[in-house]
Amino acid sequence: MRPALIVRRAAYYLSRHDVESPLPTAEILLAKVLGTDRAGLYVRDDGLSSAEAKRFGRALCRRCVGVPLQHLTGEQGFRRLTLVVKPGVFIPRPETEVLVERALATVVDVPAPVVVDVGTGTGAIALAIKDECPDARVLAIDVSTDAVALARENALGSDLDIEILPGDLLDPLPVALRGAVDLIVSNPPYVREHELAALPREVRADPILALAGGVDLYDRLFTQASHVLRRRGVVAVEIGEAQGPAIRATASEAGFVAVEIAEAQGPAIRARASEAGFVAVDVHLDLTGRDRVVTARMPT
Repeated sequence: MRPALIVRRAAYYLSRHDVESPLPTAEILLAKVLGTDRAGLYVRDDGLSSAEAKRFGRALCRRCVGVPLQHLTGEQGFRRLTLVVKPGVFIPRPETEVLVERALATVVDVPAPVVVDVGTGTGAIALAIKDECPDARVLAIDVSTDAVALARENALGSDLDIEILPGDLLDPLPVALRGAVDLIVSNPPYVREHELAALPREVRADPILALAGGVDLYDRLFTQASHVLRRRGVVAVEIGEAQGPAIRATASEAGFVAVEIAEAQGPAIRARASEAGFVAVDVHLDLTGRDRVVTARMPT
């Protein structure tokens, strides 16, 4: 049976099990098994070997029971990079690419900026920033030893020179950099524990350490950030829906100046930032037209 027909049948099977995007998923999994790309699937006349058919069947079954596609392929695209992903480390999400884009825009005129990525996971944010801002000095921090090891693997595989440090929040930051950081970026765990059960199966496959968190974590991060940023420095933080009011209050007191936000939080955060004395406060939309990022700078 030609791979093109196998893909169509596999997509139908996936759809019957309520798997999102069944056709692209089937294409990706079969291409991985055959060591080709999407185009290669549709020009190939040869059928699958017995071993290939078994590997593909196992992959389909695992996807149907909620194993993330990225854990089956072992990789995830993030902006211009292809990153290794592994169970036990948070899978980078497409929406975080918006955070990277807006964060990069805040340092576009800063020569050799110092950037710190807190809770780096796979290293996605840190590596994307280094890839697109080569003169930046980028440090990546994570409390998870698995994440630190994977971020180092991705840095080596991407041939990007970043410094990866184990530790909690900004604690590992070298003393010499305190007061000299231009940008702090973080996608911290923000799902409340009682919300975990309602998450999709694929999301629940990520480690609890990378999912469950709360306002206290932001409070600690903002407080530490206020002591390490230079004038006009920026913090960029992804937050969860419904956490906005509490986190806005915490952040405004500590002086953070950029936040990735949930839908409809933009005007309120912009007003709060303006009241707190920040300048050039803007709300930026994602590709769906929803508020996604608020940026602002501390005055000089």
